Amino acid sequence: MVSKEILDFLDLLSKNNNREWFTANKAEFQKIEKQAKFFFNDIGNELQKSDSIENIQMYRIYRDVRFSKDKSPYKNYLGAWYSRTKPFFRGSYYVHLEPGNCFVEGGFWMPNAEDLKRIRKEFELDDSEIREIINSSDFKKYFGTIRGEELKTAPKDFDKSHKAIDLIRKKQFLAVRKFTDAEVLDKSFNNEVFKTFAAMRPYFDYMSDVLTTNLNGESIIK
Repeated sequence: MVSKEILDFLDLLSKNNNREWFTANKAEFQKIEKQAKFFFNDIGNELQKSDSIENIQMYRIYRDVRFSKDKSPYKNYLGAWYSRTKPFFRGSYYVHLEPGNCFVEGGFWMPNAEDLKRIRKEFELDDSEIREIINSSDFKKYFGTIRGEELKTAPKDFDKSHKAIDLIRKKQFLAVRKFTDAEVLDKSFNNEVFKTFAAMRPYFDYMSDVLTTNLNGESIIK
């Protein structure tokens, strides 16, 4: 389970985001970091039973402020990525713990240029299968719709009047489910995370098939 101490510490950190406060409370941070690692690894181990996960990465609390206007030295959240085993299993899962902004997410955060073009070409050719997936009752129940950054108009070489332009202009393809703090602290939260991940699988399976084949459906994996 996620302990109340984790969210309480992160809430205090958001109000005292400076090195002096963090240094004075570092022992407490190390305690809650250990608890969070245990939670994230437990999620990963359980997920591995139903999927193929090649890497679990818990983000460090320290922010890279070199190119940011916000010079706050610390993140006010804890999160972990679960990357599926490439090349056949594409996409990643993510769990985000932040007071007032907890969520579980999965999909394709920043596809490289080749993958992004392949996805767009698939939607241009036939958007019926992806529509069936994202319009399914389970997908709508957990995620509502596909989210992520998108262009204001059509990408180069695509028709802005295409019937799938709402999908084609996306730069990210994310399934997001938000949770209240009370839901995160409930003993059922772990099971809700697994249910959420399971609801992503048809979407992941479809996108994995797209990204491992050409437009003729022939495998591109050597």
